[in-house]
Amino acid sequence: MPTVFDFEKPIYELETKISELKQFSNDKGLNLNHEIEVLEQRATDLKRSTYGKLSPWQKVLIARHPERLGAKDYVQRFCTDFIELYGDRAFGDDPAVIGGIGRMNGYVVTVVGHRKGRDTKENLVRNFGMINPEGCRKVYRLMRQAEKFGRPLVCFVDTPGAHCGIGAEERGQAEAIARNIMALSTLRTPLIVVVIGEGGSGGALALGIGDRLLMQEHSVFTVSSPEACASIIWKDAGRAREAAEVLKLTAQDLLYLGVIDEIVPEPLGGVHRDPSLAVELLRESLFRNLDEICAVDRDELLRARYHKYRAIGNL
Repeated sequence: MPTVFDFEKPIYELETKISELKQFSNDKGLNLNHEIEVLEQRATDLKRSTYGKLSPWQKVLIARHPERLGAKDYVQRFCTDFIELYGDRAFGDDPAVIGGIGRMNGYVVTVVGHRKGRDTKENLVRNFGMINPEGCRKVYRLMRQAEKFGRPLVCFVDTPGAHCGIGAEERGQAEAIARNIMALSTLRTPLIVVVIGEGGSGGALALGIGDRLLMQEHSVFTVSSPEACASIIWKDAGRAREAAEVLKLTAQDLLYLGVIDEIVPEPLGGVHRDPSLAVELLRESLFRNLDEICAVDRDELLRARYHKYRAIGNL
């Protein structure tokens, strides 16, 4: 049973009717092509009107869709000869982070990304994509390795936030995130960040500094999840929908504010509606930006990165 949000129900009901009509046409040997075409056009128009005016909260829901492609899915489709690397050489491995080396668009690259699960069991193993200090330090180790060997670094961001448990705090969560931000700010190698789902809080920032920051059309990038924001501001997580409105977390808001560089289009209805098309749309944007920043002198790259982040918010 697919995940269907309330605002999508009219679309799925119409698509169900179309499927039933096609099945009836085949079973009875009737030519109902005209009736089917009319309904398909109505469904397309309904999808355009629905997904063309999504509220911030509705975008949050789509960004969290359980069938949305994750970092591992894109690594498998974009990289050849990928070798996954594990551990932070200090405490252990963090299954909420995937990282390694592969070939992408003719370049040998280092790739890191958050990793969620597909179901409850896997989400528990992956900690729902919430990074621990050892995950941050694994990313730090791989980014320094990328710098040493002159490899571009590609980061896929998809997390509700950094893990905030007692163990994570005891192992230095804040320091680990801060050290990653500092390192990414001055890393002498090309950096591309792609927000592919949720970009939440410090967990996103630990991978979220780059020469180019791309966001898929229905992804979100925010200082705090709407639920956490509502809990902090109003002491009521139930006001998450209201928090989403004021956080300015959509790709469209962040492009206007100068936080991101480009919005990557998604198939009508979201990535989960047509994963193959979503992959091709992201491939075009990612590879084009990778070519552009790899052609820039390293000193100029660092100067541009510095000015890029100094200019955020100067409307």
